[in-house]
Amino acid sequence: MIDPHVHLRDWNQKDKETIRHGMKVAKELGFSHLFDMPNTSPACTDRDTILSRLADGGEAAEESGVSYHLYAGVTNDTEQVKEMVSVHDELFPLVIGLKMFAGQSTGNMGIIGKDNQRRVFEALSEAGYTGVLAVHAEKEELMKKDLFVPGRWETHSLARPSEAETESVRDLIDLAEESGFKGTLHICHVSAASTVNLVKERRKTESIRITMGATPHHALLSVSDAVVHDRYLKMNPPLRSEEDRACIFSSLLDGTIDWAESDHAPHTKDDKENGASGIPGLPGMLLLASKLRECGADEKRLAEIFGKTAAAVFGLADDDFSVPADSFSLYEKARTEYFWDPFAL
Repeated sequence: MIDPHVHLRDWNQKDKETIRHGMKVAKELGFSHLFDMPNTSPACTDRDTILSRLADGGEAAEESGVSYHLYAGVTNDTEQVKEMVSVHDELFPLVIGLKMFAGQSTGNMGIIGKDNQRRVFEALSEAGYTGVLAVHAEKEELMKKDLFVPGRWETHSLARPSEAETESVRDLIDLAEESGFKGTLHICHVSAASTVNLVKERRKTESIRITMGATPHHALLSVSDAVVHDRYLKMNPPLRSEEDRACIFSSLLDGTIDWAESDHAPHTKDDKENGASGIPGLPGMLLLASKLRECGADEKRLAEIFGKTAAAVFGLADDDFSVPADSFSLYEKARTEYFWDPFAL
């Protein structure tokens, strides 16, 4: 299986998790590839830092047998974007794609405003980039951060409403089309039915390739679950309504959403009490697989959701991807690897 979206922490965040630990857990769960995000500390936005991260990931890969890949992070500096394209072209598939934060999240790498985002797409087009641009889509201008009440995780959904995601995705598709972007635009961790419906409509008319990923928490949990304080269900984007959750789950089943991705982002309990966004997500991928299987997903579709489609889009070898038959028991074993289980049943 592939998890195309993890935050393995380490370095200045090793109190949360180390690369070695995350990849050990991934191996026990049945993953063959992990794609690590660049909002590390320090951030993977220059060649030297990327090489250092790949070296550490490579050592963990040798120990675990899990293949380590990394996204290069882009900023609103045109020359930096072009440098990241060069690094990707040189180091692919170790550098698996590029990542843009179209809104602030953990790491403060947000590229805020449509004009700044336009420069990124124009630079990518000028550099001839044809790989995957994965985007965290939340429009900063539509957030209502004063509505968040510390300790009441359900209010995070009010502070970062679904329209912030959907309108950000609309902007990104417009900019990709206008700039002549030739790569794949991947919308990470889709959380809202309005976003799914927008992408479905735009796929009919746009020349660019648009993919979507969904997390176990957005497919299995809703904002009502966030009321339970000790589950620490605060993440970006936040949990949504039950109608949104049902749409995400059914869109994974029918193929509208291309694949599952954990957005694995562990924190300590102290971090969470202080408002940090993100949850450990690797075990939840196996819980999601179990629930999808219960609801009629056959082994062919499960293989697509958990590896085959991502491998094709990113240009990896088409391995014999499959989901372990004992996915629920694997989830139960792995849930104790982290400080708490956000999917507690």
